[in-house]
Amino acid sequence: MKSKADKLYELAESQQGYFTSGQAVACGYPTSSHVYHMKTGSWLREGRGIYRLARFPASDDGQYVRWALWSRNRQGVPQGVISHQTALALFDLSDLMPGQIHMTVPPGFRRNSAIPEVLILHRSELAEGDVEVRQGYRVARPLKAVADLLDDPAVSSGHLRQALNEGLERGLITRAEMKAHPRAKALKQLLRGKRS
Repeated sequence: MKSKADKLYELAESQQGYFTSGQAVACGYPTSSHVYHMKTGSWLREGRGIYRLARFPASDDGQYVRWALWSRNRQGVPQGVISHQTALALFDLSDLMPGQIHMTVPPGFRRNSAIPEVLILHRSELAEGDVEVRQGYRVARPLKAVADLLDDPAVSSGHLRQALNEGLERGLITRAEMKAHPRAKALKQLLRGKRS
């Protein structure tokens, strides 16, 4: 039988060292013990109800895990999906360096606290095929990210065309997938150097 420390480590390992207070309780750590683990330095507080095991080094992707955990619903299930410009940057399909993290959440998403300034929330239902699961967070697939940015005047056609072309060249986007997309006509025009 696994110890509570092993359970928490295993869970945190799947989330790049991060975990929520609810997950710690489920692993056997009562809420009353959380302050103790922070004081001893074994847990680092990363946000309200969000921790990281100190022995896990911080990673570049860790911030996305943190914000995915921030987006959890009352059942503790993360709702947010990294999307738009941030998704393209994660797939290395754009030289756009967004100053904020773009995240898509369900239309009914609610938080009792203010939305952190680091996040830009987009509200939409995402199909399972539009999302890729990574270690501790989810990200919109390249075609979905490009399609979501077609109507964004802040992103140039050149950047979107570059992302679409590179996605096709690297096999991250297929022509069949593009053809079947609801915005197929606009995507085709983008490749030809036009934007509707």
